[in-house]
Amino acid sequence: MELHDVVILGSGPAGLTAAIYTARANLKPVVVEGLTAGGQLMNTTEVENYPGFPEGVQGPELMALFKQQAERFGARFVSGDASKVELGARPLRVWADDGELHARAVIVATGASPRELNIPGEKEYAGRGVSYCATCDGFFFRDQEIAIVGGGDTAMEEALFLTRFASRVTVIHRRDQLRASKIMADRALKHDKIEVLWDSVAEEVLGDGTKVSGVRVRNVKTEESFDRPCGGFFVAIGHIPNTTLFENTLAMDEQRYLKRGAGSATVIPGVFIAGDVHDHTYRQAVTAAGAGCMAAIDCERWLEAQPG
Repeated sequence: MELHDVVILGSGPAGLTAAIYTARANLKPVVVEGLTAGGQLMNTTEVENYPGFPEGVQGPELMALFKQQAERFGARFVSGDASKVELGARPLRVWADDGELHARAVIVATGASPRELNIPGEKEYAGRGVSYCATCDGFFFRDQEIAIVGGGDTAMEEALFLTRFASRVTVIHRRDQLRASKIMADRALKHDKIEVLWDSVAEEVLGDGTKVSGVRVRNVKTEESFDRPCGGFFVAIGHIPNTTLFENTLAMDEQRYLKRGAGSATVIPGVFIAGDVHDHTYRQAVTAAGAGCMAAIDCERWLEAQPG
């Protein structure tokens, strides 16, 4: 079986930047793209803060450019998700849709996934009015009322995007002020289509058996509950790192984010980490890309130091 110099798990900004750097170093990386190829930016509309795009760029377009650049230097892409890894012996082994891959080194850039509310009706109406991606599904709710749960930058970005389609966007937030950055909070609060329900939580997604018709909301201070009609219910409350694959293999913190040692290295020689699978502080495309660069350079230097 072919022994690859490096296998990269994940194809968001971290994984694709690692692919660009390792490919340019002639390491012929194999990228296992994951079920959400392109990472979270595939669900983002206008990216305004990525350097080099003064007019902004669409998230999917940016990821397509990353991939084209990696392919230009010889990176190979494998679709689907990695189902199993064995990192305790040589060679390192990864199982993907195309079969088993053997590698001298592995870069883990599996990212994170949207967090769910786990309330009644949420799973029942997933894909039938419940969504975790405004840019994917906002179009389907034209001229309807939409509710969205969350108070951070992502929630405000999605709320603002949804105003393009909705007749009204109701933001449900459990606190009395937003966690979002001032610029994003101000944009949302000043928008005439956005209403915020402060000190409130969503208790249940309501529907007619086929699609969402509303949400039951409870005020955490008064304990009063009421129903708010909506055709779409969006959840934007953060993410969970995609680390299940590495249980009992790589060190994790209490939130299940992977821990790194020196630089991007792990305790396992030849295994490196990049992006949101580790970073729960910055979580930006540019920091993920930078982490992918560091992991690739660390990986290249480690491989160069190996005998043979």
